[in-house]
Amino acid sequence: MSAPSPCLYECRTVHVRMRPFVRRFSYCVRLLLLDVDALDEPRGLRLLRRNRPGLFSFFDKDHGDRSGAPLRGWVEAKLAAVGAMLEGGPIRVLAFPRVLGRAFSPLTIFFGYGPDGRLRGVVYEVNNTFGETHAYAAAIAPDAAPCRHAAPKRFHVSPFFDVAGGYRFTLAPPGERFSLVVENRVDQETEHVATLTGRRRALTDGALCAAFLRAPWAGIGVIAAIHWQAFWIWLRGARYRPKPAPPLAEMTPASHNRDEAIDASASCRSLDHAA
Repeated sequence: MSAPSPCLYECRTVHVRMRPFVRRFSYCVRLLLLDVDALDEPRGLRLLRRNRPGLFSFFDKDHGDRSGAPLRGWVEAKLAAVGAMLEGGPIRVLAFPRVLGRAFSPLTIFFGYGPDGRLRGVVYEVNNTFGETHAYAAAIAPDAAPCRHAAPKRFHVSPFFDVAGGYRFTLAPPGERFSLVVENRVDQETEHVATLTGRRRALTDGALCAAFLRAPWAGIGVIAAIHWQAFWIWLRGARYRPKPAPPLAEMTPASHNRDEAIDASASCRSLDHAA
């Protein structure tokens, strides 16, 4: 068993709002899986740069404590707080790259592995459109397949949802495929479900060039899609909630939730029929 090597994931994300009306939308995105200890490793790539503009780029200051410091210490601290000790094991980051210097990353995921290559913990770094960020961290049980955990919702991500209830996460870690289902439940009812599913591709200049040609607007595409959907929901009459103050703690721990999970593939199939 070993941590996955860096790659490109071609993904599809689906969002379904369940209350007070059903609204579904989906779009394709491309994420990079990188080794946080080898972000400077050239790998023969000319189209991916670190901390400087390029066709694709990864900036350390977009993640972690936003200081631009190496990310390992930040990830290790978050995972240690939930009892996941990496003992120097590898860390992978799954992130939206900047495209032509621009990007909005609603979610970045850090995967922490032990020296034996077993996934020991995961950190979900969530960003909202107000420039705020919050992390949810979970330790991973040795036999977890898929990985299931839950956390109270502590962070404002949409003006059309309260900061209430909790999240249920179902994660299939990076391999040939990757998937994540996040269900927001309030008062035992599902308000919103988001899925992210992807297929692994080799990380080459050719793959990056093809990704750019398919979606040259990707650097602003995610934020544009978020605002378009917010406008549509507002037109439908959804109640607007003013933004509350961010939580005092920068991280919320997640606990195991093995009995109440959503199978990612089944959820994607069911969401295709929603609305």
